[in-house]
Amino acid sequence: MLLIRDVFRCKPGKARQLAEMFKKTIPSMEKEDGFRHSRVMVDYAASYWTVVLEAEIEDISQFDQHMNTYGARPEVKKALEGYHDLVEGGYREIYRII
Repeated sequence: MLLIRDVFRCKPGKARQLAEMFKKTIPSMEKEDGFRHSRVMVDYAASYWTVVLEAEIEDISQFDQHMNTYGARPEVKKALEGYHDLVEGGYREIYRII
């Protein structure tokens, strides 16, 4: 089992808007990619304007499939329209759950 965590550093005051966009993509990730326990988090005591999207997957091949199809899905494109205007940077973490 793996935990995928995408951490986004937003432009000032844009974290809530990005979080709402990501929340709309969770049904697609769970249905189409088999992601589980998906959630969106915003900073409470972290770097300001941070949004984290995380989910669990069985194996890395699921993540590879996700990366190949996620951005092309019409519902995802619609939900994330303009998201680059909200983000300054970010990174991905992948952990093995033991």
